[in-house]
Amino acid sequence: MTTQNSQARTPGSINSVLASLALATALGSAHAAVFKDAQLEALQDAGKFSELEQLAQARLKVNAADAEASAALALALSFSDAGDAKRLEAGAKQAKLCVDQHPNVAVCHLATAQNLGLQMLSLGMFKAMRMLDSLKAAWIRTLELDPGSFTGRVQLAKLYLTVPGMMGGSVSKAKDLEAAVRTSQPETARLIRAFIAGEAKQWGEMERELAGLKPGKESAMQDEVREATMQLALTFLKDGKDLAKAKSLYEGLIRDQPSKASGYYGLARVHAAQGQTEEAIRSLERAKTLSGAEDYPIDHRLGDAYLAKGDKVQAKAAYERFIANKRANPANVDDARKSLAKLG
Repeated sequence: MTTQNSQARTPGSINSVLASLALATALGSAHAAVFKDAQLEALQDAGKFSELEQLAQARLKVNAADAEASAALALALSFSDAGDAKRLEAGAKQAKLCVDQHPNVAVCHLATAQNLGLQMLSLGMFKAMRMLDSLKAAWIRTLELDPGSFTGRVQLAKLYLTVPGMMGGSVSKAKDLEAAVRTSQPETARLIRAFIAGEAKQWGEMERELAGLKPGKESAMQDEVREATMQLALTFLKDGKDLAKAKSLYEGLIRDQPSKASGYYGLARVHAAQGQTEEAIRSLERAKTLSGAEDYPIDHRLGDAYLAKGDKVQAKAAYERFIANKRANPANVDDARKSLAKLG
């Protein structure tokens, strides 16, 4: 993004940027590779944060100077229940302790950045803005200490691309991060180029970069590819711009990442836009059973789909489930409440 465009943002759009940044930081990299220890890595990669917490505490009892265990505890406290303010605060304190005790260990700074991203989700615009410098500093230090960190490089690049120039955003710095690993980490560089193209709304270029990616089975890369693909597909989905292309992208996610909810959720939206209500319901019901389902307003969409079908009983039940979900996006909850009220 250019500085001129960044300065033209309204407060409301800046608020949206901050929410997007926090989600990208906290969710997009929650399962990224961070630990050298295979046991710690396996637990956090699987999202088994309760078990990760227990293992980290046990290891710290044996060796209080275990930097990876300290960082693991910070992440476990932060992610096990991100809606619990006390646990999130405990995660922040543990991350600070990790950095204080091990200032030259990258994973401690990474844990700090992850916790900050989660904190931003629960804050108002101005409080979140005050945390941006700390978030950027944590990712910069992570990368300084571990230049090979995929997570640190990609998250810092996304931060530079997401925030306005007046708040530290910089396309040129994101490009520098890409150029530095173009030879040594070509797939990381290609992914960053895809995000750069997306920020510039060069959708054709973004599509080409994603098509050329060979992500392998690493969960960190797959998470980022999924996020970029969902971003691209949404541009084609909006206003029915190119539903066929959106459908193809979502089907690609289903093929490449069949255990994830995102592809089925997106495909359901395409079916809904095409008036294929039954197909939309089937895809949403499938999405509910898969990993990452909690990240999407599936019951809200199910309510809409059942309503379009004329099944008010099922629509009401779906809306009520969604409204009761403490993790649901407030904007979606408001829409669901309005739809529920109309049902009587």
